Amino acid sequence: MGGVRALATGGERRKNGRNFVPTPVFVAGLAIVTALLIGIDSLTHPSVRLLPLLVFLPAIAAGLGTVAATVIASVWTVLVITGTLIYLGAETDDIALAGGFAAVFGLFSVLSCRYRVRREEEVRRLRSAATALQRLIVRPLPLRTLQVEIDGLYQPVEEEAMVGGDVYDVAPAPGRTRLLIADVQGKGLPAIGMALTVLGSFKEAAYREDTLVGVTESLEKAVTRENASAYYGGEQERLVTALILDIGEELRIEAINCGHIIPFLIHDGDARQVDLGEPEVPLGVASLTRERRQGIGLPFPRGATLLLCTDGVTEARDPSGAFYPLERRLREWARDPPPRLADALGADLRAFTRAAPRDDIAILTIRHTEREETHSGPDGGE
Repeated sequence: MGGVRALATGGERRKNGRNFVPTPVFVAGLAIVTALLIGIDSLTHPSVRLLPLLVFLPAIAAGLGTVAATVIASVWTVLVITGTLIYLGAETDDIALAGGFAAVFGLFSVLSCRYRVRREEEVRRLRSAATALQRLIVRPLPLRTLQVEIDGLYQPVEEEAMVGGDVYDVAPAPGRTRLLIADVQGKGLPAIGMALTVLGSFKEAAYREDTLVGVTESLEKAVTRENASAYYGGEQERLVTALILDIGEELRIEAINCGHIIPFLIHDGDARQVDLGEPEVPLGVASLTRERRQGIGLPFPRGATLLLCTDGVTEARDPSGAFYPLERRLREWARDPPPRLADALGADLRAFTRAAPRDDIAILTIRHTEREETHSGPDGGE
């Protein structure tokens, strides 16, 4: 019923930005609902009375509307019920009983609405604080540095957590951009704690270390320390797969792949996984091998797009159990890429699985920064 929706959302404009129907429209909605109810009541058998159903109007307003809307609905209900009973010549005791019940029910509705509004305001403040915290921990996309433009999609499986075990970061360093995408083993708060450790270490090492190998070794030490603390605390030790990139002015990228998904290069109407050789061991287990991690160079021509993702994409399944065909999708889109490839990929992934994500999802697309050509005037200026 349109009138019920109007009374449920009418009254005022809340501070949190949610819009409600203006008071005149809300009152008109009340009048329409009341008229419909009385009209139907007059056409039914006298033994069936629908007028008492008006008592539920304040409850609807309390559940979905504002305090002001609930007060208006409560007063309206009392006046309509008592006025109608007086007009019909009902007994004084019946009028008092019906009016009193409507008034008490309206009072409880107002109190419950006030409580709900306060709770919603508290939740809004908590969400606002969580969003601000997420922006400090995981940079909002898109991002732009002197070398590259980064866009993407970030979706933790535990939406209320705001930050999941899949993380990324971009650190502009002198003359270059360093980028991290990582996937922590496991889920829940311990995995988030490890993810925050990796991000904190990367933020510092990306500026401090001269080489990408040095950045990776700093991440290894951070993960090892966190695992040692977890071990002595009786918690599970966790591995971290990661891909660390170093992008300079030249049309090449240096990469170190610590067991992560190999990125895709989309260029000239084709999409393929780049050749990074054998992946290095994940972060946290470097002590099990004698080989030191080494960076591998790969071409990154202008106009190309490099796509990075976590296993929330590659291991997603449809209802029949088939894995998401990421490479085939990228090849289909390679000749005519969507304006925002990561968003299109996320939408296609949801349509493919037809279910809520079962794992964190992180998708990053990287392109060279488009530079505007400058023209010198007679005086040598732009």
